[in-house]
Amino acid sequence: MFSPAARKPHLAGVTSQRGRSQKDSPSTPIEDAHHSLIAPSVPGRPLTGTPAPWSTRLSVLARFQNVKEANRTDTSKQIEPVYVGEFPQVVRNAQAHLMQKGFDNSCLAGGIDKGTSLSWMICSTQLFIWSYLSDAAVPKNCIVLKIPSTVTDMNFNVMDKPSRSWLVCVVSWDISSRKAFEQCNSAGIILCNRQTGALAYWSDIYSESLHSPIVSLATQRAEESDRSMGLERFNSIIATAIPGNSQECLALACQATGGLWLLKFSLSGIHQEMISSNILNSNFNSSPVNARSLVWDPQHAFSGESGLRFFVLTDHEIQYWNIVLAPSINVQKIWSHEIVGNDSQLGIKKDLAGQKQIWLLDMQLDDRGKEFTILVATSCKDRVSSSNYIQYSLLLMQYNLGFSIKNSSFTNERILEKKALQVVIPKARVEDEGYLFSTRIRVGGKPSGSVVILSGDGTATVTSYHRGSTRLFQFDLPYDGGKVLDASVFPSGEDNDEGAWIVLTEKAGVWAIPEKAILLGAVDPPERSLSRKGSSNERVVDEEKRSQGTRGNTITKKHSYEGWGSSERQQAALVAKTAQDEEAEALLSRLFHEFLSSGEVEDILDNLREKGAFLKEDETNVFTRISKSIIDTLAKHWTTTRGAEFVASSVVSSLLLDKQQKHQKYLHFLTLTKCHQELSSKQRSSMLIIMEHGEKLFSMIQLRELQNILSQSGKHSYDSPSHVEASGSLWTLIQLVGEKARRNTVLLMDRDNMEVFYTKISDIEQLFYCLSQHVEYIVGRDQPFSIQVQHACEVSNACTTLIHAAMHYRDEHKNWYPSLEGLTPWNCQHVVRSGLWKIAFSIMQLLKEVEAIDMPVVSEMWSQLERLTDVLLESYTSAITAKIELGEEHQSLIAEYCSRRDELLACLYELAKRLTQLKYQEAHIGIDDLNRKEAIFREVSEPLLLIAKRHEGYQTLWQLCYDLSDTRLLRSLMHESVGPKGGFSYFVFKQLMTSQQFSKLLRLGEEFQDELAIFLKEHKDLLWLHEIFLNQFSAASETLHAIALSPDDSLHPTSEESPTETKRFLSLADRRRLLNLSKIAAAAGKDMYFEMKARRIEADLQILKLQEEIISYLLDGVDENDIDRPLLPGELVEICLKGGSKELCLKAFDVFAWTSSSFRNSNKSLLEKCWRAAVDQENWTIIQASTAGCGDEVTMESLRETVLYKASQRCYGPESLVYGGSFDEVLPLQKVDAESSSFGDSCSSVEDILKQHKDFPDAGKLMLNAVLLPVIEDNVIVEEDIAMDSR
Repeated sequence: MFSPAARKPHLAGVTSQRGRSQKDSPSTPIEDAHHSLIAPSVPGRPLTGTPAPWSTRLSVLARFQNVKEANRTDTSKQIEPVYVGEFPQVVRNAQAHLMQKGFDNSCLAGGIDKGTSLSWMICSTQLFIWSYLSDAAVPKNCIVLKIPSTVTDMNFNVMDKPSRSWLVCVVSWDISSRKAFEQCNSAGIILCNRQTGALAYWSDIYSESLHSPIVSLATQRAEESDRSMGLERFNSIIATAIPGNSQECLALACQATGGLWLLKFSLSGIHQEMISSNILNSNFNSSPVNARSLVWDPQHAFSGESGLRFFVLTDHEIQYWNIVLAPSINVQKIWSHEIVGNDSQLGIKKDLAGQKQIWLLDMQLDDRGKEFTILVATSCKDRVSSSNYIQYSLLLMQYNLGFSIKNSSFTNERILEKKALQVVIPKARVEDEGYLFSTRIRVGGKPSGSVVILSGDGTATVTSYHRGSTRLFQFDLPYDGGKVLDASVFPSGEDNDEGAWIVLTEKAGVWAIPEKAILLGAVDPPERSLSRKGSSNERVVDEEKRSQGTRGNTITKKHSYEGWGSSERQQAALVAKTAQDEEAEALLSRLFHEFLSSGEVEDILDNLREKGAFLKEDETNVFTRISKSIIDTLAKHWTTTRGAEFVASSVVSSLLLDKQQKHQKYLHFLTLTKCHQELSSKQRSSMLIIMEHGEKLFSMIQLRELQNILSQSGKHSYDSPSHVEASGSLWTLIQLVGEKARRNTVLLMDRDNMEVFYTKISDIEQLFYCLSQHVEYIVGRDQPFSIQVQHACEVSNACTTLIHAAMHYRDEHKNWYPSLEGLTPWNCQHVVRSGLWKIAFSIMQLLKEVEAIDMPVVSEMWSQLERLTDVLLESYTSAITAKIELGEEHQSLIAEYCSRRDELLACLYELAKRLTQLKYQEAHIGIDDLNRKEAIFREVSEPLLLIAKRHEGYQTLWQLCYDLSDTRLLRSLMHESVGPKGGFSYFVFKQLMTSQQFSKLLRLGEEFQDELAIFLKEHKDLLWLHEIFLNQFSAASETLHAIALSPDDSLHPTSEESPTETKRFLSLADRRRLLNLSKIAAAAGKDMYFEMKARRIEADLQILKLQEEIISYLLDGVDENDIDRPLLPGELVEICLKGGSKELCLKAFDVFAWTSSSFRNSNKSLLEKCWRAAVDQENWTIIQASTAGCGDEVTMESLRETVLYKASQRCYGPESLVYGGSFDEVLPLQKVDAESSSFGDSCSSVEDILKQHKDFPDAGKLMLNAVLLPVIEDNVIVEEDIAMDSR
């Protein structure tokens, strides 16, 4: 597209290889026939640019001038694109065939499908499709489709502009189930001739029975109409698979004039229907091309009943449409957003000064469907020179805050808001509309927010936002390299992560543009054309030069804009920080290499401090980065061997050992320079990362040794040694990890997966990530059981070998490590734990699927699962410890740890029993020797016992002791295992309680007195027995007292004869017996509070007795659940009052008498209610009438029969029994102070209550005598006795 102002040579080292002979060239040779066919070089080939297609595939050594220079920190060597892959040979042959016929290679058309990573190219009448992700240097699996002549229509200038003649859609049928690293294996192809509207449909290009395509031609009238207007039949088409329908898809195609077509593709044919003749409905007819492009809504591409939702970019607005397919086709425009209009406040005209005309060229959405990127071209006129020019801009739009697509009315609502307007080219040459409308954009690649602009003449430019301004990086090819056909995003190994940009060229294969190349190699926007041609308007250039000259040293204003997200700003900050650290890193690297040669370490620490080498933490620390570069160095001569031959050689092991030696020297360098001390004290995380690099390197060496052992063990028998490595699950896993690293690091695109794996040592965690994501593929769930077991055990062995090697390194170098407080080692990270759990779970699933397994297989699975369990649980404990030390939330991690621990130990225990049985059957055929079987079980389960002890696997420990009937082992474990909730002893108590083995539980209390006492606090019905055993009689009395009055009406059975009976209900009689036992225990304890406890127990006995009596009076009015439940005193009083009888009324006073003084004080109103009920029991008018004129004896006899008299005698009489004080303290019979009076509903005495009765004015004297007579009468008797004695 447009190149930087000072163009930096792209891969200049390529040209130096042209002088070499074929014999000396390090590149891969090709067939002589092909070489001789197109051997002549093209005259005038530029000295820079991408190699021509007839050049042999270049290795890294050939593409870069010097490997040592490439490893330096010089940023000029890091801004070059990376060659990904060659075209398939059949494509090259087709190109050569066209050249022989005299056609220029510009007749090619091609593209890349982002979803399937498939590349396609059209040569003559053939459509070639292949995957650019192929591991081979030259892709071999290329599908060739013959384009029918009726679709080609050679008579209508298809060969004139082939890139403008074809539209291709790839429809994946297996996109939902495809693995991240697997290539597409089922897809359909839609081919559309843009001029004629002819369609061809291949239902499945991977099908073995691929037939001729289904063809549909446009009607002659419509075709002639479009041709007469000079328009293409279709200018945009999008397609999507129909869920649930095999090999059926729907497509939408739009015409420039606004026609919208619905196309249905199936095995039975292609159905075309125009669903709208004019979707524009606009007065903006500034150009004949009004409908620009179609884009699916990623959130609602095919939403069942809600239909198909998509966006249309027209010449002045964005439209949002919905098509409902059932029961009939209904087309509805949901909303539209004007971009170019007469209202300057709504559109973008106010942001583009001096414009004469505005074109909206292309639109793309991000993967979330939230952000719109629109390429805008503006025709302007320079006010000084009066010359015309075109300005290119990128308009970014997003939904308004709070907008919901569910709303149905948007007439007065602004749907979108402008996020940013980025000026890409301030002034460019004037182009015709044909060129403008051929320009396309792509979004979604790295760096975040970057956009690729594809011009019509075959250039690609990446725009990015850097340090407050727009920056441009051009992928430009010389003319003999051909055009750029399309660009896409390289699939990323991370979920929801962006990948590098991929570019498909016309003649030079597929290339990748690294993120770093864009960030470091981009320049400010030049004022020149988007096309390859220079600006034809020289007057504009001259005016600009003169204008710049008049400004002198004034800094040019950069075209910046606001609204970029945090990710873009962070990226810009990251680049700035990296540049700041380059000097410190270069100094450290130089000092270390001088140390290797001379051993001198003087003043190194001070020099590094001055350069700021200790300012950064973690991965950004320069010491960490040098350490990483040591272990991740890619040796230059590794590229001389490829594939299985590479891994079969001993060069891998020797180079790993060389790296280990160098890293060990680096550690000595840090120690001698005292940098180690500085890092260990102030930057512990950075020092830990450096030591972990050593761990990972040592682990990788051990893994390589394991792979050598597997290749030499003869497990995989192949004819050639090269196939020994290329088999087994470990090889598959290594391939996946290497492939993921290649995808994330485009500089490794041309490397072998195995080579990349043994190079990216610092990313060893990715092995566990790939294992967690693709464990079923690695184990081979569709393979026979024996193969699955073999694969699972092989991968398990590799994982545990890595972890054990790391732990060994950590133990050997423990003095080098900083304090690990608050730090999480790499082997304890979530990705590692996840991978270990996945393979362990896979082994457990295999054990569940098949019961009968041979002993060697069971023994191997036992060994692997036991090792996996050990390293996985240790990882969890270290991770939990780190979270606790950091004060972070850790409860969810503990729950996950406990769940997986129990599942693993349970599976190991069952596997141990199966292995014991197999070993016993093998050694004792026909002989029943239980002692020998027990000895085998103890031997087999010894590792399980150790793991369970370390990780509090109490269920497993209990099962072991229970099945062995080993009480000695049980008691030993109870003493050793102490946890936060009582340890193993608490678990044993709980198990015995659940199984109702109460006698065994209490016997353990002889040895574990305090532990059992704590446990039985939750089981008080057994606690008192343990307290009596401990001679704690007073405590036992309190426990019995609490049990007797507990609302819980159940009790553990006293015997173990009935295991089905969990608890026995307590009756009131049982509760009285418990209270009597409590009294006996209190008497046995005889402490200083004995008498008070005895009185309280007696009072509670009386209340229970009263409850029985009350319930016997009123069974119908009491809930059945309350018959045996000890009711509260207040509840008993309420029941008595509800009963209404004289007997129950008096029982209410009995209840008050046996309660405490505090209860009477807090329930004074209830006591007053009882007195009112007592006075209401008699008809005082009748008593008044019957005793009128009678003597005192008759009156007193009548009063003694009243409830009022009996209540007064029970509460206030000298012989009354009242617990905890007297009734006078709460409610005296008469007012103490004559001036005191009642306020509100509260009364100060029984006399006040009587005065409120309706009969008090007539029978008040009788009422007062009834309550006072028990006290006065007794006093008179006492006084008369005293008088008689005195005589």
